[in-house]
Amino acid sequence: MLENPKIFCRDCASHQIAPHNQICLICGGHRTLSHPELSSLSIAHVDCDAFYASIEKRDNPDIAHKPVIIGGGVRGVVSAACYMARMYGVRSAMPMFKARKACPDAIIIRPNMDKYAKEGRAIREMMQNLTPLVEPLSIDEAFLDLTGTERLHGHTPAQSLIKLQNKIMETIGVTVSVGLSYNKFLAKTASDLDKPFGFAVLGRADAIDFLTDKPVDFIFGVGPAFARSLAKLGIQTIADVRNRDDAYMMKQFGESGLRLARLARAEDRRKVNPVGDRKSVSAETTFNDDISDPESLKDQLWTLCVKTADRAKAKGLTGRVVTLKLKTKQFETITRRRTLSQSVQLADTIFTSLEPLLSKEANGREFRLLGAGISDLSDDSASSDDFAVDLLDPDASKRSQAERASDAARAKFGKNAIVKGREFRVRYKPDG
Repeated sequence: MLENPKIFCRDCASHQIAPHNQICLICGGHRTLSHPELSSLSIAHVDCDAFYASIEKRDNPDIAHKPVIIGGGVRGVVSAACYMARMYGVRSAMPMFKARKACPDAIIIRPNMDKYAKEGRAIREMMQNLTPLVEPLSIDEAFLDLTGTERLHGHTPAQSLIKLQNKIMETIGVTVSVGLSYNKFLAKTASDLDKPFGFAVLGRADAIDFLTDKPVDFIFGVGPAFARSLAKLGIQTIADVRNRDDAYMMKQFGESGLRLARLARAEDRRKVNPVGDRKSVSAETTFNDDISDPESLKDQLWTLCVKTADRAKAKGLTGRVVTLKLKTKQFETITRRRTLSQSVQLADTIFTSLEPLLSKEANGREFRLLGAGISDLSDDSASSDDFAVDLLDPDASKRSQAERASDAARAKFGKNAIVKGREFRVRYKPDG
């Protein structure tokens, strides 16, 4: 019986492959995965391929072979785009008017986050059946550490991942791409190399050579501004980074320079963290028409603070940093943050903290987008805004108690059971 732990069948995960024609002796499949280190690598990045668009195509076969863009309205932004739409230059976060211009024949679908989240949870459960060390990065991607799982499953990590790919395709109806390596940086790098429904491997022997001639912005986190700063010092490729020692990179660019130097050598000591600490909770909206009126902006801010608070309460989280996000008519992004003396969770407290920041920016300029959020998160046992005593706002405690009572009513009778004045004006503003 032929056994080669350096090559597996992509259809059934068998390692019984005929050497003369690379055909699987078990299932007859001809898709194979081979690498000299295939049986010894265990850190993976699994990424769903054009997830939102793939779900919509699965549910509507009539659009399976058409370009699909997930996004809202003319003034919104692209949430996702299928690979066919990407061929026209459509990208995530692109303004919808640009996406429509680039791909005028695209099918535009408003996002259905509840549906995507349901399928994302099902996929994550499949991952967790392989290993408890699953670190979600978003609804449709995660790191997995399969070290030590071979004895449990009777398969190498590579074989388990092949089976996972095929199971997701069979049960969910979407494809995922896999990157396999010995650290998180290389695993994520590999998962982008062979899409869609791909499986790429970067091992210890080939990672350094693979990275050498790549531009510095090939490394995640090196944006255009950072790349320009590096170029001024003659650093344009990853090889150029390696020609500078850590002390030089640290002196020039601080921790970002040191991180870049280590990644350029394919070094990444981060562990796969199954907790997957969430960094922020937020909500934002793009207006149908630009808004400059301060009171109208405050009304919109209140609605976003309610959404942020609801999401924080649902996840049992509080935050000590509140953030205001604005985007002007000219697409300039403005971000303002404020660190509070206590962790907060309630909409009233978030709104009261952000309103002064908004007032400073609402000086007649027209804005197309507004966002509100909290960060520096803790579990909700750290929240103290229920009992806060503010000498400048003696009614704050009463409003906190009222909000908790409102939450209880909405939980029992529905989210529209109680609507505060500002939110009522936004939701039921008459046309014209």
